[in-house]
Amino acid sequence: MIDFRSDTVTRPTPGMLEAMFSAPVGDDVFSEDPTVNQLEKLSASLFGKEAALFCPSGTMTNQIAIKCHTQPGDEVICDHLSHVYQYEGGGIAFNSGCSVRLLHGDRGRITAEQVLSAINPDDVHKPVSTLVSLENTANRGGGSCYHFSDIESIKEVCLKNNLKLHLDGARLFNALVAKNETCKQYGEVFDTISICLSKGLGAPVGSVLIGPGDFIRKARRYRKVFGGGMRQAGFIAAAGLYALEHQVARLKEDHEHAQILADALKEKDFVGEILPVETNIIIFEVKGRFTAPDLVTILQRSNILAIAISPIQIRLVVHLDITPAKIQDTLNVLKAL
Repeated sequence: MIDFRSDTVTRPTPGMLEAMFSAPVGDDVFSEDPTVNQLEKLSASLFGKEAALFCPSGTMTNQIAIKCHTQPGDEVICDHLSHVYQYEGGGIAFNSGCSVRLLHGDRGRITAEQVLSAINPDDVHKPVSTLVSLENTANRGGGSCYHFSDIESIKEVCLKNNLKLHLDGARLFNALVAKNETCKQYGEVFDTISICLSKGLGAPVGSVLIGPGDFIRKARRYRKVFGGGMRQAGFIAAAGLYALEHQVARLKEDHEHAQILADALKEKDFVGEILPVETNIIIFEVKGRFTAPDLVTILQRSNILAIAISPIQIRLVVHLDITPAKIQDTLNVLKAL
């Protein structure tokens, strides 16, 4: 099968498996797993932060961050397409007791002006605006990337209004590669950052929350409360280390493959609007002789897996298991439709 459903479907490479099998381990709840400690130290160092916390998922790192930044009754400002709102099971309300101010940005990206206008006044009738959460790249925005200057402008608004700034960086390394930016730039602007190791970087599981030392100590307590304490977690942390050390630069190949597919889709009469392709995600409209679910079924008959994210839209996600040969096979199938 040629699996475009998500970049979470990747399998560990031989080198990653070797690193996992040979990893020294201990009990991470006692902070005694040397491989987890190494991963956390490396992650914090990359972004110029004091500390980091290894967790099972990006949802957990985001939810822990929100919990640590807020008090019940506060409000989180984010785009209406944000993963923290759309795909984390109502966790902001359930875990943190907070409301959400949803902004309608450009393909998942909001502006400083929007943030400023969304901050509540000091009024007992309204929740306290406490946190701004950005997502880069924006999944539902088709893998769209922020301009770093726009992030800096949002940071200025946060500083002037006593708000914290969190980054859901599930696919941040895709943005860094696409925009030729650095981890340190992001570490200087964001109070906390969540990165996923199990998406484009190809690890089987795991995410890391990065921030100040006192914040991460608090986060470690909430990880335990959320049931996220792991024991000999070094076997999976080793995969994350390998991913950070070996599988970042190759993301450029995924971006090139995504553009090739987008160019081919533009030629089809059943394809309408295609969101601009900046990284490894393609979201396109299906029209005319197919619905999106119909086309997903047709592609599956040719051993191509995709997801209809709405009645009229399909998402394709390119990743390290999508080889040049698989791209060519997909092009052949599209050409025949």
